[in-house]
Amino acid sequence: MCLLTGCLPSPVYQKQYPIPKNSWQYNYQPSFKFDITDSNSLYNIYFVIRHTEAYPYSNIWMWIHTKAPGDTVFKRSRIEVPLAEHDGKWLGRGMGEIWEQRMPITQEGDTAILRKKGTWEIKLEQNMRVNPLPEILQVGLRVEKAGHN
Repeated sequence: MCLLTGCLPSPVYQKQYPIPKNSWQYNYQPSFKFDITDSNSLYNIYFVIRHTEAYPYSNIWMWIHTKAPGDTVFKRSRIEVPLAEHDGKWLGRGMGEIWEQRMPITQEGDTAILRKKGTWEIKLEQNMRVNPLPEILQVGLRVEKAGHN
């Protein structure tokens, strides 16, 4: 076990928030602040989600609000995160009726270039047609170094 965990990349940042009443409201936007000290490195940025087996959809649409060091406004982008395969099989790891998954926020194969040193802020906003979005237990963000630019 020690050998396996020693090979996993250590995150630069990771934090998860519980979703109140397991129902993600539009106006509940968890905020993540993390410091970047090496602007020459590439980073993988992951959305972390924990949901129940009763989650009624195979995906989740979200707004990602990003504010770089020194910026005064957030830049907004919309992403779709698949949570299940086409046949309905959940992605990620299952623990009984609870499923956890870590999906890249950037496009597949891309890494984020966080060019500015300092404190970055990312807010997550669910953007599904349903409000509140049921059966979501936790959401989080993980940032890992992925090499040098």
